[in-house]
Amino acid sequence: MIFGYARVSTAEQSLDLQLDALLKEGISDRNIYTDKVSSTKEERKSLNKLLDYVREGDTIVVWKLDRLARSLIHFTKLMSELDAKGVKFRSITEAFIDTTEKSSHSEFIINIFAALAQLERDIIIERTKAGLESARRRGKVLGAPRGISKKNQQKAVLCEEYFNEGKLTVAEICDRLDISRATYYKYLRYRGLTGKLRPYKLN
Repeated sequence: MIFGYARVSTAEQSLDLQLDALLKEGISDRNIYTDKVSSTKEERKSLNKLLDYVREGDTIVVWKLDRLARSLIHFTKLMSELDAKGVKFRSITEAFIDTTEKSSHSEFIINIFAALAQLERDIIIERTKAGLESARRRGKVLGAPRGISKKNQQKAVLCEEYFNEGKLTVAEICDRLDISRATYYKYLRYRGLTGKLRPYKLN
């Protein structure tokens, strides 16, 4: 069975373009799942329902990759989960991503994405280590902030580093760390930056 997924970032935006494209692919409207939520939000109720519902032999089709995944890391994670379940995937506008048929070209592209995602993870780890070392030199207490797990403490440190650099937008930081905007500000508060928050590069 073929399923479609469509997403827009806000309630004011229209799904019509994506829905029309999915319907033209012959996908029944009752098999199309939609979300109206920002790309940085971790919770996508309809997508989660779809991922739980699909079975081996099914196919998920999207209009564009960015409608499905929050980041490159998120995309490769989803592809791995779908592959494990025997579920195929296809992007309408990015024909090079199509696992419905065995294609060395498509497999090569997905492997490149996976390699880039791993590189992104490694960079995050290195930046975390550098951030922690910098914090130690400045005499900061590095214990896990109350309410944040030790695992997410590293992301909190990175949020502080990116915030202080002022080079990336909030959306770019959230995408890079695979967190929501609310979580980003939560981490900054835990790092003691409440009084320094400013409306800087919020897009």
